[in-house]
Amino acid sequence: MNTTPMKSNSITAILFDFGGVLAEEGFRDGLISLAREQGLNIEDMPRKGMRAVYDSGFVLGKGTAADFWSLLRQRTGLKGEDEVLTERILNGFVIRPGMIHIVKKLRDKGYVTGILSDQTHWLDELDEHYHFSEAFNRIYNSYYLGKGKRDSSLFLDIAADLEMPPEAILFIDDDEDNITRARKAGYQVIRFNDQDNFSILLERMLSNNCEKAMLNEL
Repeated sequence: MNTTPMKSNSITAILFDFGGVLAEEGFRDGLISLAREQGLNIEDMPRKGMRAVYDSGFVLGKGTAADFWSLLRQRTGLKGEDEVLTERILNGFVIRPGMIHIVKKLRDKGYVTGILSDQTHWLDELDEHYHFSEAFNRIYNSYYLGKGKRDSSLFLDIAADLEMPPEAILFIDDDEDNITRARKAGYQVIRFNDQDNFSILLERMLSNNCEKAMLNEL
């Protein structure tokens, strides 16, 4: 009995969201911090920030950081130079070393590892600082794809690029809406809350995955 080959119902690729999973959520937390400092609405700022990053086209590579910050200023009253505001956001995306360690272990075991994130060219700048991309086989960034996780077809596009059936892909994200869309596309999913809980769920899922692979080889 050979247990090495993975069948279509076994996990062969594991994709991770970036902010809130591999790193602290710099975008949301950074905007909340800026709103608090400037006496703006703390609850509205992250929501309006997310709308602005889409409406400006920035997150899909169809607009610039300047477009994003200009639109957010108009909608919220936020103050500050683009470069200063951007630095505040980037400084909030602190890499979680434990998560990168998990990714490297998964890659060493033969899983295809990837990032699937609604990000901008800021992800490139963060990689220049943290060098996290070396742990991944693929990086899917909405800025270069021209499509984000709000578009359910993205998950099928990724499966096609990986040349895998959707059910062979495990996706980890902290956003429930993204998890729901991935699940509907056929992915296996884990909603990320914290690293300890995630490690338990991942081990359990991959143990079941190995059992399935063994049964498929009988």
